[in-house]
Amino acid sequence: MKVLVLNCGSSTVKYKLFSMGEDRVLAKGLAERIGSPGSRIVHRVEGRDEYILEKDLPGHQEAVEAILYILTGGEYGVISDVDEIKAVGHRVVHGGNYFNKSVVVSDDVLGLLGECGRLAPLHNPPNITGIQACKKMMPGAVQVAVLDTAFHQTMPEYAYMYALPYEMYDKHLIRKYGFHGISHKYVAGVSAGMLDARPEELKIITCHLGNGASLCAISGGKSVDTTMGFTPLAGLIMGTRCGDIDPAIIQYMAEKNNIGLGEVMEVLNKKSGVLGISGVSSDFRDVEKAALEGHHRSALALDMFSYSVARAIGSLVPALGGLDALVFTAGIGENSPGIRWRVCSRLKYMGIQLDEQINPAKGERIEISVPGSAVRVLVIPTDEERMIAEETRAVVEECNCSADVPGEKKRVICELTGTNVMIS
Repeated sequence: MKVLVLNCGSSTVKYKLFSMGEDRVLAKGLAERIGSPGSRIVHRVEGRDEYILEKDLPGHQEAVEAILYILTGGEYGVISDVDEIKAVGHRVVHGGNYFNKSVVVSDDVLGLLGECGRLAPLHNPPNITGIQACKKMMPGAVQVAVLDTAFHQTMPEYAYMYALPYEMYDKHLIRKYGFHGISHKYVAGVSAGMLDARPEELKIITCHLGNGASLCAISGGKSVDTTMGFTPLAGLIMGTRCGDIDPAIIQYMAEKNNIGLGEVMEVLNKKSGVLGISGVSSDFRDVEKAALEGHHRSALALDMFSYSVARAIGSLVPALGGLDALVFTAGIGENSPGIRWRVCSRLKYMGIQLDEQINPAKGERIEISVPGSAVRVLVIPTDEERMIAEETRAVVEECNCSADVPGEKKRVICELTGTNVMIS
């Protein structure tokens, strides 16, 4: 089965085409600057030269059309016909309370994802636009939504509720949702294999550390708590996001700077975090370099970030009742031995011991704790696209459906979590 994976942002479309039977990536690429001058598609196939298509892409539909043109092109293509693609897996950021698993996309599902757009206004609309473009251009392929929030729907009520008047949840669905679920689920599955254990036996904390960062407590293969909340702004200090702060600061900043709520949120989302503290960059490589050169604020930013991660790890242990393994993933988690060392050095009281000879490894699937460490520490490069492809194949095989068999597709449109509270 050939599965196309799409991740549609506001001005980009990332794609990968998988041949699932061969466990192989046939092609991958990025359409960028959609809707702006200079739009293009960068297309890569292993063993061939990179291909760049400079083309006006006014919208996501035109981007999908161009991607399919390249995939089926004689010189740079890897398939002869679009009909070879049996399913398309779409990364969708927010599924609200509605979805606890990946789902075949129907009009009903699209409607619910549109409702969730109020909770993720920067993410869900382009995700939906990409789905609609594929439904039009690829009527023979099954469209599957793989949701970042679905993995966290197993959190218990006491973990996802906020101590606000209950009607804030009842009427407006204000609660912790969590994000990066596709990545957390992927590395949790890989870690079980590395630890030679069944997922049901493990208590682990996965650390997705990139420009956006979150931790997830996973017990028995299920998310029981996570650091991101109602939005991806909550939790850890991040590249440009402040993470958890006293909410009264928002009003104070607005009054002291004579700015509106929108401007305050702009600061918290895009001008804070490691960038705001260091004054150098949101890129940890630049900040680590500046810190080594004696730049105090950069060193402070690294200390604050690593402390926020270590503190959050400690706060998640009660959700698990113990800890078997700690897993680092994503850009920083996979490639920054310094950050891993800073975090784990604060956790020696838990019996965590890093192997100083192995920890410098970058981008490898590897164990970096010493034999006998009370908590094993792993590095696992994440592969969200592969996880989306696997989820898509599983959904299609489970329902044995195809895009032109509406009766069968309708049978597995989605299983709601039981909390059918509409957003008002």
